[in-house]
Amino acid sequence: MRLKTKVKAKVVKDSGKLIELRLYIAGQTPKSLAAISNLKKICADHAKTQYHIEVIDLVKNPALARDHQIVAIPTLVRRLPVPIRKIIGDLSDTERVVVGLQIVQPKR
Repeated sequence: MRLKTKVKAKVVKDSGKLIELRLYIAGQTPKSLAAISNLKKICADHAKTQYHIEVIDLVKNPALARDHQIVAIPTLVRRLPVPIRKIIGDLSDTERVVVGLQIVQPKR
């Protein structure tokens, strides 16, 4: 029932954390496809640790929208590390996504 996409970035030596992302879409619409593409590019370019992307198509299982409190699509949810963060839209604003999800480790 779920369209799953698993992607892992290169592992940075000092990092043992995993970024777990869920992208909720509704079918193969242009906006959904753009969100998938943009998310893969953002993670490949900016994530400094391993990440896992799961794409969930709400057309195939609409009850998940209610169960997971999804009110708009596409919606990206960062499940790990906590706290949970959500971004709505096609993820075309790379800076907003990177800052909003805090997927770049702060420089020390």
